[in-house]
Amino acid sequence: MSADAVTAAVPTAGRATPASLLAGPPSVITAGIDLLADALRAQAVTVTTVDFRPPVDDPAGTAAALATVLADPRREAANATAVGRMLAVRAHLVDVLPASEALGMRPGEFYHAGPPITWDRASGPLRGALIGAMLFEGLASTADEAEAKLAAGEGISFSPCHEHHTVGPMAGLVSPSMWMYKLQDSATGAVSYCSLNEGLGKVLRYGAYSDEVIERLRWMSAVLGPALQKAVRLMVAAGEPMDITALVGQMVQMGDEGHNRNRAGSAMFLRDISPWLIRAELPAKDTADVFAFIGGNEHFFLNLVMPCGKLMGDAAANVPGSTVVTALCRNGTDFGIRVSGTGDQWFTGPAGIPVGLFLAGFTQDDANPDIGDSAITETVGIGGMSMATAPAIVRFVGGAVPDALAVTRRMYEITLAENPAFAIPILEFRGAPTGIDVTRVLRTGVLPQINTGMAGKVAGTGQVGAGLVNPPMECFTAAIAALADRVPQSSEPVTIS
Repeated sequence: MSADAVTAAVPTAGRATPASLLAGPPSVITAGIDLLADALRAQAVTVTTVDFRPPVDDPAGTAAALATVLADPRREAANATAVGRMLAVRAHLVDVLPASEALGMRPGEFYHAGPPITWDRASGPLRGALIGAMLFEGLASTADEAEAKLAAGEGISFSPCHEHHTVGPMAGLVSPSMWMYKLQDSATGAVSYCSLNEGLGKVLRYGAYSDEVIERLRWMSAVLGPALQKAVRLMVAAGEPMDITALVGQMVQMGDEGHNRNRAGSAMFLRDISPWLIRAELPAKDTADVFAFIGGNEHFFLNLVMPCGKLMGDAAANVPGSTVVTALCRNGTDFGIRVSGTGDQWFTGPAGIPVGLFLAGFTQDDANPDIGDSAITETVGIGGMSMATAPAIVRFVGGAVPDALAVTRRMYEITLAENPAFAIPILEFRGAPTGIDVTRVLRTGVLPQINTGMAGKVAGTGQVGAGLVNPPMECFTAAIAALADRVPQSSEPVTIS
């Protein structure tokens, strides 16, 4: 058959005119496996490939639930509302105070990272942090005594930080005597809390509880917390509360992604708090020690990024019909997510073990499954979601610079918005990918990217490395099933206020 014989009817003014499909070079688009594309390229044919994956349908019924949610007439407006609230948050540091005062915590009460868990299922680092908190609070004199009391559970309770407008890195342990940052959204008055950052290595949040860990915590409660309280209250009294949202935006443009790299943020915090620490007229040694501690801890600002993210996630919560993720977190055993349209309900799956780089003397075999509330940073578009802005992070968590760029570009596929407040210079100041959408995760098969520290799986070990990890897909399949159950039977559109 000649080329002229291969024709198609092309509409023109009032009539159909035969047109040859082979009159020019063929344009071929392929999807799926590469067999056809490779064969065509071997014949010098230009091929455009489409990275298409069928929607997730494991367990069975997931695709049907996804279709139900996609057809929900509330979804588009609900997501616009949820994302709009998330982007509108302006977080300010308004106080520093003990958890007993801030959160009404009583002796024997502890908060932890991730979704709910019981002692018998708790991971090594979470158990280690609970043991350390018992020693710090004077509820036990030895690790063995602390462990026995925790196992017995008498007079002891623990619950997720997220259920108290609080977040905590790694094990996330909060006890009554620990000092907390208090952040507030200037428009709504909503508040969030986070503990003070201890530094890296052998620290409580990584499950260590040696004497040096407990002594550091005691110094933080006796000196660091009160010093920061005086400085922050002076700032607030002067009408100049620290704008944490603005600092996060600046650090993102200075090479930090806000989760595992916080150098610029920590330096700017020290710059801004310094005059007020001086005005607080602390004893000279205390002032020097506070300056040295903050200046020597490049992760210090993480514990302010996190409650900023918590305010943003909480602002987006409880919008009926919304498929926006409002929390990503891990307790060292389970990974948990929350979704706007299902309120405070948890959707969990097994926490994965991060893959990355290790401190001297440790290997992958020493690593515990993922742990911490610090994935609140990824929930709101920074951290692993914005690795492109922090190419140096690959020297800490593994990978190569092109990988960091590719990760962030991929994250735009599963998010609903771009946050202009967190602009990424290397992507022509494109806003951070914000508003993880459960339906987009399931339609693409792309999971949020998290970069994280790694805790040793044996209680008391501390940090063993840092790396990359993803949530389990089970969280999202469970969430879509719950969202589908909430879709109204009526086809009438529902107004979202």
